[in-house]
Amino acid sequence: MSDLITADLVLLDENLGETRFDVIAKLAQAVVNAGRATDFEQLYAAAEARESKTDTGIPGGIAIPHCRSAAVTEPTLAMARPNPAVSFGAKDGPADLIFFIAAPDGADQAHLKLLSTLARSLMKKSFTASLREASSAEEIVELVNGALGVGEKKAEAKPAEAAAAAPATTPAAAEKEAPAASAPVKKIVAVTACPTGIAHTYMAADALKYAAEELGYDLKVETQGSSGNEKLTQADIDAADAVIFAVSVNVRERNRFAGKPFIESPVKRGIDEPKEMIAEALAEAENPNGARVAAAASSGEDSAGATEGAWGSRIYKAVMTGISYMIPFVAAGGILVALGFVFEAITVPNLGDVNTKAILDSATLFNLGDVHWTLYLGAVLQTIGGFGLSLMVPALAAYIAYGLAQRPGIAPGFIAGSVALAVNAGFLGGIVGGILAGLIAYALGTLKLPRWLGSMMPVVITPLVTSLVAGLAMYLLLGAPLAWVMTTLQDWLTSMSGGSALLLGLILGAMMASDLGGPINKAAYLFATAGLSSGATVNQEIMAAVIISGMVPPLAMALATTLRPKLFNENERENGKAAWLLGASFISEGAIPFASADPARVIPSTIVGGAIAGAISMGAHVASPAPHGGIWIIGLAQNPLMFFVAVLAGTVLSALVYVVLKSMGARSKASA
Repeated sequence: MSDLITADLVLLDENLGETRFDVIAKLAQAVVNAGRATDFEQLYAAAEARESKTDTGIPGGIAIPHCRSAAVTEPTLAMARPNPAVSFGAKDGPADLIFFIAAPDGADQAHLKLLSTLARSLMKKSFTASLREASSAEEIVELVNGALGVGEKKAEAKPAEAAAAAPATTPAAAEKEAPAASAPVKKIVAVTACPTGIAHTYMAADALKYAAEELGYDLKVETQGSSGNEKLTQADIDAADAVIFAVSVNVRERNRFAGKPFIESPVKRGIDEPKEMIAEALAEAENPNGARVAAAASSGEDSAGATEGAWGSRIYKAVMTGISYMIPFVAAGGILVALGFVFEAITVPNLGDVNTKAILDSATLFNLGDVHWTLYLGAVLQTIGGFGLSLMVPALAAYIAYGLAQRPGIAPGFIAGSVALAVNAGFLGGIVGGILAGLIAYALGTLKLPRWLGSMMPVVITPLVTSLVAGLAMYLLLGAPLAWVMTTLQDWLTSMSGGSALLLGLILGAMMASDLGGPINKAAYLFATAGLSSGATVNQEIMAAVIISGMVPPLAMALATTLRPKLFNENERENGKAAWLLGASFISEGAIPFASADPARVIPSTIVGGAIAGAISMGAHVASPAPHGGIWIIGLAQNPLMFFVAVLAGTVLSALVYVVLKSMGARSKASA
């Protein structure tokens, strides 16, 4: 086994720059110069992406930046002792001992075990003190190899020597630190895991163990890392008073902990604040209403017993819930209407002459008469799709109310949304009606009532009272002003042409590409779908601009990873492959892995491309009667050639901007 660290991989007492990324660049270059990596830009990009996700500084003036990269040819340690020290995000100040761990994508378990051993050794003050006192690179190498157990065997303290070296504990101190003899020792289990699974996973485990020993508790840890896992038994879990998840990735087999009091924080907090995490976990155990691990829980689920937050946050989440439940109505109804247009267009050159109701009144499937079958089928599809679109606003209101009051809010929400539709208040009325119904239903659910009356509340009384109050408010007070707003907005859209249409396309495109499925993206999408049922051409043009702009971010990331694969690590290249299909299907969230790792470069790039794509679409009068589907509904669009051109232009521009920004960052670090 070759040495993990050599003297030419040690940088002592040098000024390595002002930022952590300057230091990482110097260490990455040292790895390349030593012949242990083939490409600086690819290695630096992987390390930068990892560092951008989570600070790698830990208490004690230490930092362990690390990454996996296909550019690395063998597992490597590079070490720096910069002067001056550089901050890596630790709360107690900058780091003067920095180990850069560079692992190949396919590193074997033996090497990964050594790398995690080093990470754990850095938790020992005697080892870090020796590193600070070392006078040469060769001495550093000898110390590290000794800690790893390679080269010369490290000396192991004999039992007697270990006992002599142990700090003396006075009876008073022992009484203070140890739990009372009559009280059972608290038992805690923990899971630690980080994205790379090399360093922080094991350091957090050790930090929690040391803290528990000092506090007098029994703590066992499961490390879900890359160099072997320390697995908890089900008996350990069942006997535990509390659970700690110090994780930055999903917990494997989380169901094993179902019903247990728990806390969850990023893995780095397990290193920085182990005592605080232990205290918080035990506090949850003492609290009857504390958080408990839910059965079939995942990282995306809310914890049982978690607080719901401020009302502003709750209303926002409820609106997002309503939109997410509304989208299937819009997608199914809109695509059916669009297919109906296609079948009608096969028969009738001018769709303005088609009277769908008259066709269905004069023909049936078994007696078409003079009506061509394609025209009849088109009328049927349009009618079915129209029902779906007509439920859009009631569904939006119903599930906003559901987000606030759960099941008792659904029926009043549907009714309030239907009233909003009847008074022409549109999607604004649906939002207002849903919030109103949800708040009323929630308030009624908090009343303290006799059991005989309480059992009737969710089925009869709450829906009745809420529907009455919300429906009357919408019909008598709110409907008219909201309808005026919607009518004014529709008139403004209908009048748009030329430069104003281009501006609208720019704005909508930028919104769709700004937060990749977040509230700004959803607001633009809701704005587009709200007018689709009217059938007006301008609304279909807005819909097309929104779809095209939403396709750009994931497609741009896919293209960037194809154009310059060396700038991206293996995981990013795999995400890029998946982003081709996600982008083509109008799933903007396909770009989220890139935006999370590198928001300062990704978001500006996608906004530029999305804005240009939206402007081209509006300027060329591309129109889509379908609200979803991406490239797969291009055949339903008006001016499909420019649909494709707008997508291509936005994608290429975004990809090029991102590649340039990422390349500039890598080059500046290399030359620093």
